[in-house]
Amino acid sequence: MNKPLLIEIGVEELPAIPFLKELPNIEKKWMNILENNKLGCDFDFFYTPRRLVLWHREFPISQPNNIVEQFGAPIKIAYKDGEPTAAALGFAKKCGVDVQELDQIDQGKGPVLYFKQELIGKQSELLLNDMINEFINSLNFGKSMRWGSRTDSFIRPIRNLSVLFDNKIVDAELFGVKSSNNSFGHRMVSYEPFSYDFAGDYFCKLDKHGVILYPDERRKRILEQMKELEKINNIKIDIDEELLEEVVAITEYPTALIGKFDEEFLELPEEVIVTSMKEHQRYFAVYESGNLTNKFIVVSNSKTDDFSAIIAGNEKVLRPRLADGMFFYKNDITNGLNNEELKKLVFVEGLGSMYEKCEREAIIADYLASKFDVSQKDLLNKAVMLSKADLMSEMVYEFTELQGLMGYYYAKIANEDELVYTALKEQYLPDGENSDLPSNKFSSIVALSYKLDNLMGLFSVGKIPTGSKDPFGLRRAAAGIVKIAIEHKLPINLEQIIDDLSENYKGLDKKQLVEFFNERFFKIFDVNPSVLKAVLGSNEKDVYQISLKLCALNPIVQSDNFKEFSSTFKRVANIIKDMDISNNITIDETLFEDNEEKNLFKAYFNITSKQYNDYELELDALFSLKIQLDNFFDNVFVNHENEKIKTNRKNLIALVYKAFRNIADIKEITI
Repeated sequence: MNKPLLIEIGVEELPAIPFLKELPNIEKKWMNILENNKLGCDFDFFYTPRRLVLWHREFPISQPNNIVEQFGAPIKIAYKDGEPTAAALGFAKKCGVDVQELDQIDQGKGPVLYFKQELIGKQSELLLNDMINEFINSLNFGKSMRWGSRTDSFIRPIRNLSVLFDNKIVDAELFGVKSSNNSFGHRMVSYEPFSYDFAGDYFCKLDKHGVILYPDERRKRILEQMKELEKINNIKIDIDEELLEEVVAITEYPTALIGKFDEEFLELPEEVIVTSMKEHQRYFAVYESGNLTNKFIVVSNSKTDDFSAIIAGNEKVLRPRLADGMFFYKNDITNGLNNEELKKLVFVEGLGSMYEKCEREAIIADYLASKFDVSQKDLLNKAVMLSKADLMSEMVYEFTELQGLMGYYYAKIANEDELVYTALKEQYLPDGENSDLPSNKFSSIVALSYKLDNLMGLFSVGKIPTGSKDPFGLRRAAAGIVKIAIEHKLPINLEQIIDDLSENYKGLDKKQLVEFFNERFFKIFDVNPSVLKAVLGSNEKDVYQISLKLCALNPIVQSDNFKEFSSTFKRVANIIKDMDISNNITIDETLFEDNEEKNLFKAYFNITSKQYNDYELELDALFSLKIQLDNFFDNVFVNHENEKIKTNRKNLIALVYKAFRNIADIKEITI
């Protein structure tokens, strides 16, 4: 039997960012607790900055009854001369009964001790208090706090608790707060609590007291209001999804408002204005005709009919923020980009200063420029040596997320070459799953140099990712190198690069770093893992060529008819599995006895004597050998009594295998 259950945990205002980080786990954690208590059921989770709500339309009134069977020692061991032995007494104690209450059962291997009992499920009311406390203690928001005289802690003080089951208040307590049928509305409606008699009454009164409980409704309200503001003011609002989720989390009754700031601040780079508004004030940027304008959108949590004072207050608060930005910006322009101060800034213990990091990156850039036929080596050196200079700027000190970007603006103002300032902006790309990539080969070299130095340097001092921990983003750096190689068709042989540059990184385990890259391939490339293993089995080292081979082979393996091909080519691999095919393989056509082996050799020769523009065409041609191979296997006896003929036939199959292995080791493919 099921009854409605409403749980509301009232808190002081939750900080949005740590709450949103934990949000994806909250429902899972409550579901785990329900299932562990054998009370699994559907529920909804709602939140505002001042409450966490779990709503169950149908909650079991008790755990299900459970039949428990226990099996003990064989009877011949459990009893001796008709008296129970220690085995029987111990089993009875385990079952919680007297030995006389034990039964016997024979499941085909002789009688053994047996006990069967029905465990009556506990009433849900008796479990809810512990379940709620377990739930709250399971939530991980990072930092927590204590309040009053309490020794336990939570992200914010708990102010009220409501546990209403079948319209009755459940006896529960959380952080010293006892359950009641009271809740609180929006502060601008009333500071006094309101009471309710049942779940429907709770939802109705919460709405009347100025609280939009459902986050989806708050989000919808904000977006609709923004759309209306766009229409009225002929503007375009930049709806940053992260910021939108944040304002949904910090409001109970959101209202989108438009404000202004002084036009003089538009002299600042667009990113500075947008970042300042977003990070400091949670404002949305506004555009007119594609250009940033001196307007902003603020989402108020106030419930009033007159928002003029709120708009004025936000305009007043924003001005000093932008004024600070203007001050930093002009100071930085005056000071210019200077990397000398980087000598005082430590990169990582054991790897020297940021200046020394730039010097190592410059060596890598010069090396890559030779590999990629890039002639602007002097400009590359300048770009790399200036790449981290903006870390010492006042603007980046204030907004660390603008590093690289501010270097771009300052280098551009200083009339540096376009290749240089563009590379400064793009040096950290790609910086996310769906990030842009460097726009040209020059910028790519700067970005690659940064990532390669991070990997070789940090591996050399033991800063290696373990498990889910990767504080320096080395997995992302490895993925970035692969993406850049593919985007710009760069011949990147990671093993060779690591080997050639390792002398600058004492303590680097080259083999370990290469294995790290190879392991990352299985995360980076969205293909059948055995296909990747097969391509790596071709001994291909060039990242771009690996990607081309994967793009050619994976669709074939995924095709409906590949199973037919698979059996034939697995047979090829099995025949040569004990052969050393590293040396040249010779064929003596005079030893051919059957037309099938002649036809196979002719088809092989015709295919391998041609030049192919891509791997797709080459693979299509090689897979067309299936007909000749099947005829060969059906009609030719490989293990001929004449050793020379036997070897010649195995060599013929080995030639076919080697032709495939230039692209992929077919024996590794599994479907």
